[in-house]
Amino acid sequence: MLIKIIQIGKTKDDYLRSGESEFLKRLSAFCKIEVITLQDEERALNHIGESKFVLLDELGIQKTSVEFSDFLKTYKDYGETLIFVIGGAFGVSDSMKKKAAHMISLSKMTFTHQMIRIFLLEQLYRAMCILTGKDYHH
Repeated sequence: MLIKIIQIGKTKDDYLRSGESEFLKRLSAFCKIEVITLQDEERALNHIGESKFVLLDELGIQKTSVEFSDFLKTYKDYGETLIFVIGGAFGVSDSMKKKAAHMISLSKMTFTHQMIRIFLLEQLYRAMCILTGKDYHH
């Protein structure tokens, strides 16, 4: 399974980059994962092209970790590439929202786009552990 995370803007804080690296390392045991950092939404849209993608957005559907793992299982079973898009500091445009195949919210609370990156990676790792029976999710 290939998971691509397209994010707008760099992660500036060392402690967040360290956490991202840790979860990327853990995820490598379960899937191939690519993180693509772009400067703006237009470049993200050009990179995505006609591919289906999941947009992380405050207006998206919230899922439990088990529901999220079921969502991933569908892509994993069919060997499809799963693309997640994380907007920048000011979110994304309505046109980006309309193009998304799915919109998921990780919380009703507001977090920085840099923090959401590590939250997504942790939830991807948790979902893979759930799917493979690894003791991580309680």
